[in-house]
Amino acid sequence: MQPRFRNWHVQLALLPAWLIVVFAYLGTMVFTVRMSFTSSKGIPIMDDVGLRQYDRLFHTDRWTISVENILIFGLLFILGCLVLGFLLAVFVDRLARFENTLRTIFLYPLAMSFVVTGLVWQWILNPALGLQANVRNWGWTSFTFDWLEQGDRAIYLVAFAGIWQSCGLVMAIMLAGLRGVDQELWKAARIDGIPTWRIYLHIIIPALAPMFITATLLLATAVVRSYDIVVAMTAGGPGISSEVPAKFVIDFLFTRQNIGLATAAATVMLITVLVVLMPWLYLQYFRSAPGARRAA
Repeated sequence: MQPRFRNWHVQLALLPAWLIVVFAYLGTMVFTVRMSFTSSKGIPIMDDVGLRQYDRLFHTDRWTISVENILIFGLLFILGCLVLGFLLAVFVDRLARFENTLRTIFLYPLAMSFVVTGLVWQWILNPALGLQANVRNWGWTSFTFDWLEQGDRAIYLVAFAGIWQSCGLVMAIMLAGLRGVDQELWKAARIDGIPTWRIYLHIIIPALAPMFITATLLLATAVVRSYDIVVAMTAGGPGISSEVPAKFVIDFLFTRQNIGLATAAATVMLITVLVVLMPWLYLQYFRSAPGARRAA
């Protein structure tokens, strides 16, 4: 039988990290949830108003718009990155001769933060300075592309900018997965005369399922914290048409000084993330293997 505390020195070295996790992460989460049940405005007040802040939150048009926008952004961003990233990975994999050059080009946007990405695309899509102005200067004076100033279309441009920035990450993940596919599968499929697109659709994509799951989780994390790209690109406008939950929380916490409502919104975001992540965490870390259960 192995000693229970055989690696006590390792745990002791990790003690500062565990303290940070407990107090800086879990502690602030608990404090945030607690403040969502108070009437706190500019400073924390430890009273109890029940679910009043949540009732007010779900009856606030600004919050409803932000939730709709994050759903649109998240769906377009995740699907766009997965599809485009996979296609880029296939393209690079097929042109292995130019892999280093192509991989550098496609990964370059990932080196920039969402703030820089938002500013770059704000300049490009600005009707007075960017694409529309340049096309009109070339002689096509009737050309119009002012989606950034149209409330019902701005969030789609934000999603496009996010896809441009992050599809390279998915490409790198998928490219690593493609290199791990057994070459015998390709040989057997070619001998059977299966078209290339069918090989990818019925063999390669199912084999890359873990890669797709990993990429989806990384992209979903980026969706939840999609504050910087929105602020840099549209500042939530026109009006509040491209508002997202993270910006809602920051605005009500620091600008409007409504701690209770802001922490209620943050708690809803936390619960949403946990609902999405818990099934994956359970499958990855908590469900014991069938063989282990039989052995026990």
